[in-house]
Amino acid sequence: MLLILTEWLERHFDVFRVFHYLTLRAILGVLTALLISFIVGPIMIRQLGKYKIGQSVRDDGPQSHFSKAGTPTMGGALILVSIAISTLLWMDLANRYVWVTLLVTLAFGAVGFIDDYKKLVLRNSKGLAARHKYLWQSIVGITAAVFLYGTATAPTETQFIVPFFKQIVWNMGWSYPVLTYFVIVGASNAVNLTDGLDGLAIMPTVMVGGALAIFAYASGNAVFAEYLGIPHIPKVGELVVFCGALVGAGLGFLWFNAYPAMVFMGDVGALALGAALGVLAVLVRQEIVLMIMGGVFVVETLSVMLQVLSFKLTGRRIFRMAPIHHHFELKGWPEPRVIVRFWIITVILVLFGLATLKLR
Repeated sequence: MLLILTEWLERHFDVFRVFHYLTLRAILGVLTALLISFIVGPIMIRQLGKYKIGQSVRDDGPQSHFSKAGTPTMGGALILVSIAISTLLWMDLANRYVWVTLLVTLAFGAVGFIDDYKKLVLRNSKGLAARHKYLWQSIVGITAAVFLYGTATAPTETQFIVPFFKQIVWNMGWSYPVLTYFVIVGASNAVNLTDGLDGLAIMPTVMVGGALAIFAYASGNAVFAEYLGIPHIPKVGELVVFCGALVGAGLGFLWFNAYPAMVFMGDVGALALGAALGVLAVLVRQEIVLMIMGGVFVVETLSVMLQVLSFKLTGRRIFRMAPIHHHFELKGWPEPRVIVRFWIITVILVLFGLATLKLR
């Protein structure tokens, strides 16, 4: 919206041309989302506490979590508000990539909101039934996948590439919507499973989102894309603005979510952020790199799958508790140690993912 205003002002004042630069608008997106978080955050936390929308704690979990009972939850709504306002203010409203990413993020957030509302407000311990949650996730994921496939205008938009290898390119055809669906829904649930400790999910999300901004900028620039040997996707660079908003909103939320947390994200935030990362990776054609950089999310998900499979087949558990961050807690690691070490691992994985830009 503000981009339209600056374009009008540019006719009279040349200085406003700077707002055409993606880097400037991305920085403004970060700062805008951060400012919104700082302003709205305390108000939202007070309201959540006033209406007693607080966290419930599992009896079989780490004892250190018992003190978290009642902590305001559904704070992910703060992230979504910050992302939406910041993106709409600084994006090119004619860019379909940003619209798809934003709408999918908000749609998954709506699914998470219903689940949280049932659990925390209506006091329904089961929340939204798993099959219904997966159904709505699937509807949104399939809709986005089919839309992106149907509106693709360049071959690079539906090609599958393998990091480190310039020559391995697969024109996916109708398998593109299938992969897109699984990436979006899978990433959404992976982040949701990771969201179990103060700040554990949000900081890796910020780091991966920031790294995907670099991929988006490079893919949207023909010169950089050719030099780096990655697909050139016209206009995908506009996603840098969305990534900036995600980073700013995430850091703003972390201000209140850092240990000991004043507010928890809830499904409304975790499902939405995971879906956002999935869509971003699909649009910049870096699905494998997302799995590398989001390795913490992948391991958390695999730990749950292996735990369930092992218990059903053998009656035994592999981990003391799943997801795996609880396993380390039950082994005696203090919560801040688990969190910071998972952050450090994510930094390493993100750097490795970024290295794929050049090592081809």
